[in-house]
Amino acid sequence: MSETTNAADYREVNFDGLVGPTHNYSGLAHGNVASMSHGGLVSNPREAALQGLTKMKALLDAGYAQGVLPPQQRPDLGALRSLGFTGSNREVLARAASEAPQVLRAVCSASSMWTANAGTVTPSRDAPDGRVHFTPANLQSSFHRYLEPETTGRVLAAIFRNEAHFAHHPVLPATPAFSDEGAANHTRLCGEHGDAGVHLFVYGRQAFGGDPSHEPKRFPARQTLEASQAVARQHGLTAAQTVFAQQHPDAIDAGVFHNDVIAVGNGPVLLYHAMAFRDEQAALDELRSKMTSPLIPVRVPLEAVSLEDAVASYLFNSQLLSNPDGSMTLVVPGECQEREAVWRSIQDHLLAGHNPINEVVVKDVKQSMRNGGGPACLRLRVALSRQERAALTGRVLLTDALHDELTAWVERHYRDRLAPDDLADPQLADETLTALDELTRLLEIGSVYPFQLG
Repeated sequence: MSETTNAADYREVNFDGLVGPTHNYSGLAHGNVASMSHGGLVSNPREAALQGLTKMKALLDAGYAQGVLPPQQRPDLGALRSLGFTGSNREVLARAASEAPQVLRAVCSASSMWTANAGTVTPSRDAPDGRVHFTPANLQSSFHRYLEPETTGRVLAAIFRNEAHFAHHPVLPATPAFSDEGAANHTRLCGEHGDAGVHLFVYGRQAFGGDPSHEPKRFPARQTLEASQAVARQHGLTAAQTVFAQQHPDAIDAGVFHNDVIAVGNGPVLLYHAMAFRDEQAALDELRSKMTSPLIPVRVPLEAVSLEDAVASYLFNSQLLSNPDGSMTLVVPGECQEREAVWRSIQDHLLAGHNPINEVVVKDVKQSMRNGGGPACLRLRVALSRQERAALTGRVLLTDALHDELTAWVERHYRDRLAPDDLADPQLADETLTALDELTRLLEIGSVYPFQLG
């Protein structure tokens, strides 16, 4: 931290992903119960994007710092061509639809909206060189997400461009041993955002020398210990700054494919389900021993909220936000109100408990939820000092004017109905390229998409 920067200069900025024009329900994510159960339904890309913007605007109006990240170029025609589909765009799409419809659905996925998976971030306060560090996630566990890191890296490098303030690291090798799903399995705990923090990395399995009996049996564990350790090394984090905890395998088998579906942290608060960690007490003890501020664990017992209810409601995939008076606000999806046990637990265990959470805000993000992503999935948290915020490139910090422009952009370019069969429509591909080209000019981030780079 530079001599001219103090802890009070830091603010956490939530960079939400704009939902892309090809938002659809293809049921691509094995282990994501919501995604699998809604596969084949007709989606509404326009409503999805507007729901996301409405959430962003509400948080901006409430005084929180809010950023925007653009979607990926979809359909990924380059990926189809690399798989042997040749000819014009129309011919490539038609042949893929006929011969490999699941591949076509994968290259049209709008999953980059869930920017919690975009990468892992270490604030300058914790880095040895005093810069903010970024590592894009390789997302190698699923084909549709494996297509994202290259563009994600360009987007992050375009926005966080100033080398005096920002450092970018290469994606980890895209192999099962270094399977990395980004910030969805990483939580920074601290006093205030500008204080020194401890980084909690949660993994599902150990690639080298792990005990198979400690791994899930039904669904894959997407994050490895080795990947988490590698990211920590890239960012210069020491043993005193890191805690590596294993996710409970039974939770993964219940549909908790990322840690942020079963736990959320902010400042000194760790809100978690009793089944979040394989060794709960060891994780808490190590956090307590390394944090400079007292840890405030908020535990929701299994008797209060079942794993099924946790997954269906995405209670723990909520945004936990700090307020100037020291209190915290929890932003939950509307599905939390639909589960009696969950809503009762919010009142009894959270709002009535001895913790800083004193407000719960409900937001409708149903279009995202049906594909398995709640409020926390939709944002990448980046703690930035005042100087670092000033060093950002482009118009990526949300304002009233930018919100209005993005809303108008969505209404101009997005369809209000998209069925899986529509993904082969070459006009959809043309519409998307036109929209994204306009978006990069609107955000003033330069050329980041393959079609813009030639």
